[in-house]
Amino acid sequence: MNTKFISKNNILLYICVPMLKTVNILNKRAKFDYEIIDTYTAGIVLTGTEIKSIRLGKANITESFCEFNNNELFAINTYIEEYAFGNQFNHKARSERKLLLNKRELKVLFKNCQAKGLTIVPLKLHTNEKGMAKLDIALCRGKKTYDKRESLKEQDTKRDIDRIKKNF
Repeated sequence: MNTKFISKNNILLYICVPMLKTVNILNKRAKFDYEIIDTYTAGIVLTGTEIKSIRLGKANITESFCEFNNNELFAINTYIEEYAFGNQFNHKARSERKLLLNKRELKVLFKNCQAKGLTIVPLKLHTNEKGMAKLDIALCRGKKTYDKRESLKEQDTKRDIDRIKKNF
């Protein structure tokens, strides 16, 4: 349990904010904009206040992407809100965060990104059963506008079929 202090008219109010046991932050836009080729699960190098904010569910990965820098993979433009009880050592909301993968996986990803013009996009930020933050990333190819229209049609037909099945 985490407490939050709010001041109204010089009166302190205590609000209890529970830490979430499992965190699932999704990037719904990635499945619409990209054709997913392969997925990986990577660990993230975080500071103490960053993991506390993630456990509170205050993160966003919709605008983020991954990039190689000196044979290391970094998640760029991921938003993790500053921790409310952090002091002067609080983290920056948007910064590069190193991703942890095996060397073999890094080589395969680097080779595919360089040769084929593919990109790496985060799909899901979650915590495992030990409480460690993990980032599911995907090797993707950008969709054309007609591909996006087809995926919208498929979603609509699936939704209609589900409504019909629900009534029976």
